[in-house]
Amino acid sequence: MERQTSWTPDAASGITIDWVDANGLTFEVAKAGEGEHLALCVHGFPELHYSWRHQMQHLAKMGYRVWAPNMRGYGETTRPEGIRSYALDHLTQDLAALIDASGATKVTLIAHDWGAIVAWAFAILRLRPLERLVIMNVPHPAVGQREIKHWRQFKKSWYIFFFQLPWLPEKMLGRGGKGRAIGQLFQRTSCHPERFGREVQEVYSRAAAKPGALTAMFNYYRALLQCRNTIDVGDMRIEIPTLLVWGEEDVALNIKCTEGTEEWVPQITVKRLPGVSHWVQQDAPDQVNAILSDWLPDYSAS
Repeated sequence: MERQTSWTPDAASGITIDWVDANGLTFEVAKAGEGEHLALCVHGFPELHYSWRHQMQHLAKMGYRVWAPNMRGYGETTRPEGIRSYALDHLTQDLAALIDASGATKVTLIAHDWGAIVAWAFAILRLRPLERLVIMNVPHPAVGQREIKHWRQFKKSWYIFFFQLPWLPEKMLGRGGKGRAIGQLFQRTSCHPERFGREVQEVYSRAAAKPGALTAMFNYYRALLQCRNTIDVGDMRIEIPTLLVWGEEDVALNIKCTEGTEEWVPQITVKRLPGVSHWVQQDAPDQVNAILSDWLPDYSAS
């Protein structure tokens, strides 16, 4: 029997959905392109691999083999139980295992939101060699620690503390049993709501309505505060070339989060996009793709 997927790409897109066993889980992975240069695209809350649909074709044309997994607990990827299963030690090992499963010899890690939290940690830990790192709308952890001490950021982070509550977040965002609040969240908080019409919302809503899906999503935040120190980030330095792309109209993170990263990441490039929301790669796909074209090596001719 054919397995259900959380998204069915158009056949003309060149994107397919596959299943990859890694770190004791089975990941639902959107794939495009081919070659030895892997672009591993990691989504955030409350997204899916679907959030990279605009970048996957573009990266494939640049000569990358693109994998965009649904992270643990999301879509049709295995959904482990318990808060501890969503701590950073497990999440970073997921990326390591996916890279191993790919067999790629060169890896560029591209990540947004919660995926970017994991990607920052992965690069700091040096679990696997990376050619380059691309982060979207999440600060380096040291910058995040600095900013949360200021009211300008603390007031924007209220939802993290709300998500610590048992069952209530699931009840409020899961009301009606169809996950509609999750789908609507994108449109309500975007700068280009027309990019998050009914069809787009339905993809996210259906996935969020799956049994246990919302709990898994919130467990990332619960583990962040309740299961601290599962990894040793040391001096938090990253020596590889790193790109920080930032939609300036982020409702969850203040613009000061883009400042001071060079103290820990000497090879940082920052690209700020005015009039673009937190959902940067979906809100402004053409701008983001142009930035990726300018900053990443093009392997299409090799």
